[in-house]
Amino acid sequence: MVARASRDSWDEATGVAAQALALQDRAASLAQVDAEAWEEALSALRNAGDGEGGGSDGARRDHELERKLERAAAVPLQIAELGADIAALAAQAGELCDGAQRADAAAAAALAAGGARAATHLVVVNLGVREGDERLARARASEQAASEAAERLLASIR
Repeated sequence: MVARASRDSWDEATGVAAQALALQDRAASLAQVDAEAWEEALSALRNAGDGEGGGSDGARRDHELERKLERAAAVPLQIAELGADIAALAAQAGELCDGAQRADAAAAAALAAGGARAATHLVVVNLGVREGDERLARARASEQAASEAAERLLASIR
């Protein structure tokens, strides 16, 4: 919206608007995949205690549960990374757009940063990751990048 409203004064606005729409499509897709991955993981968690005995069946169930929990954590990681991309694009738009649109760009960046933070939390919860896990480091880096982009833009309009 910010880029579309700034087309007359900002040459790259049309390209930024197209990027924003692509990110919007990606976010919608990830939201659907996230819901499916979590439902599969939740079902596997519920069924984990149903099987009696151990042996190869127990090992197979454990492996399947681990795989589903990893997928349930992988999608929020992608969402955190997407949040960083959205916040960066919103910050760029806020710096270059018409002044009247700047607050909307800042709001978009802040929302993206909040989404990245929430997704990072889900990476931790869904996987039970430990410090030093590369996925946690990636999620936290995305969260930080999104937060910094939003803060930079918010500070510039106060």
